[in-house]
Amino acid sequence: MMLLLCDYVQVFALRDAGDLAENATAYVSLEPCNHYGRTPPCTEALIKARVKEVVVGMTDPNPIVASKGIEKLRNAGIDVRVGVEEALCLRLNEAYIHRMLTGKAFATLRTTLSMNGIVINQVGSGADEQGGYYSQLVKEYDGVMISSGTAKTTPLLISREAGAKQPLYIIIAQGGGSELHIPFLDEDSASNAIVLSDSPVTVEPAGVSVLVLEQMNLDSILQLLADRGLCSVLVDFRDAGPGLASLLNRFQEDKLVQKVVLELSPVWMVSPGLSDPAFGGSQSFPLKNVERKEVNGTMLLEGYL
Repeated sequence: MMLLLCDYVQVFALRDAGDLAENATAYVSLEPCNHYGRTPPCTEALIKARVKEVVVGMTDPNPIVASKGIEKLRNAGIDVRVGVEEALCLRLNEAYIHRMLTGKAFATLRTTLSMNGIVINQVGSGADEQGGYYSQLVKEYDGVMISSGTAKTTPLLISREAGAKQPLYIIIAQGGGSELHIPFLDEDSASNAIVLSDSPVTVEPAGVSVLVLEQMNLDSILQLLADRGLCSVLVDFRDAGPGLASLLNRFQEDKLVQKVVLELSPVWMVSPGLSDPAFGGSQSFPLKNVERKEVNGTMLLEGYL
């Protein structure tokens, strides 16, 4: 029998498999852990289930694990193969790897531009519906970062995919006064949002967490989010105000953003002033591994820094 096990839920998957797991081959994208965390060690569950073989996509960069899981399985008499489809597994686990190696959350910058390069505060047709690119994108991230200006004027878009866990909404408030009203957030969902501010601010509705930061920069924010358990954050740039733009001023030079998702909308916008994403650093730079696809009349570009 073949078992395809997702990392960190291996214990539950093996429990569900019961006796069927005996003499089976388990496939995992990341080395099974050998320590107690949110669940007991995955190695103990695999040994207890009496699997015959474990195929591991990649070793765990977490120093607590560091091949100890593989060693324990082999010492228990289980055949272990390592590095199968490693490139695919490295991409699948890219956010976790980044957090382990840097102590910061993996950041993806997303924006929608018109044909003449103006930032649009909306996503393309059907993008936020079930099966749409934005709905699918959001479910992949632990958090979504937006400006307070966006939070005041735009509904907080969610993933509409079946069984999707909704992200934490991280709202950046800088120099916007002592009060912040978020009209599209009710008290029931207030616990799913946090406001990061450079000065004390009263937020409505009640229940939204507020953190006043001594240093309001992207580096310290990504460290803070990683410390709170977030591996990945989608920086959703929807307006050209000072909030997110100032945080992103040197994102390439400081290696703070790892990925870019750009939606190019087939419209020509009229703007009363500057509205282009003129940030990122002092030099131009190419994106790597760029992928392109057309989605409902818009062009979607995705690449790595």
